[in-house]
Amino acid sequence: MYPMNKASAYDHAITVFSPEGKLYQVDYAAKMVEKGALSIGLIYDKGVLLIGDKRLTSPLVKGDSVEKIYKIDNHVAAISSGMTGDARKLTQMARQEAQENIMYYDEPIEIEPLAKKIASIYQAFTQYGGARPFGVSFIIAGVDDSGYRLFETDVSGGLLEYFACAIGKNRDEAVKLLEKNYKDGLSFNDAVALGLKCLKLGLDQKEVLTAERIEVAFINDNKKFTKLSISEIDGALKKLK
Repeated sequence: MYPMNKASAYDHAITVFSPEGKLYQVDYAAKMVEKGALSIGLIYDKGVLLIGDKRLTSPLVKGDSVEKIYKIDNHVAAISSGMTGDARKLTQMARQEAQENIMYYDEPIEIEPLAKKIASIYQAFTQYGGARPFGVSFIIAGVDDSGYRLFETDVSGGLLEYFACAIGKNRDEAVKLLEKNYKDGLSFNDAVALGLKCLKLGLDQKEVLTAERIEVAFINDNKKFTKLSISEIDGALKKLK
């Protein structure tokens, strides 16, 4: 038999822990998220804001065909980093969960139970053979009777609530910027400006942040999901400069 290193003996099956207490396939899925374009979520004074880099890979790609922010219901949305196909599948499950809640209880789903449901789906795909972990993370943002809510999921099924958070490439640098500049009661314009500053940290050396590659959406006190137009994003970029 060919010699095998220690890690390779444990990275073929999702259900096998290594002696170091690792599930290697989960670690590999997390690496996929780390390579994804940066995504930011913030709570501002009148709602929640999601802002992300769509990272257009070619000038031939139509920018509006790339979806980074997903509307789940009028009062809740998610932004992804990682594998787009996995993001669409999880979004479909989340939308189904939201619609079933309306059918069964005649009221919109609350943000925290929805986030926990999505996290449970993540976790299930780390526990059973014949499946692989999802190679995507979400920031789930919404407004319900409990207030403005912002949750981050990871590929292991972990779930944390934040005032502001980041996922994707150069996440740690973006988090440091948020920790330094985020404050309670941030205005909408200041929140957008801070989010754009964070996105610049996810760029490669020769890349330029343009309105066409950015997606911005918010949900306010009216519990209404709204996306900014390219012209509005371009105006925010010009103010930042």
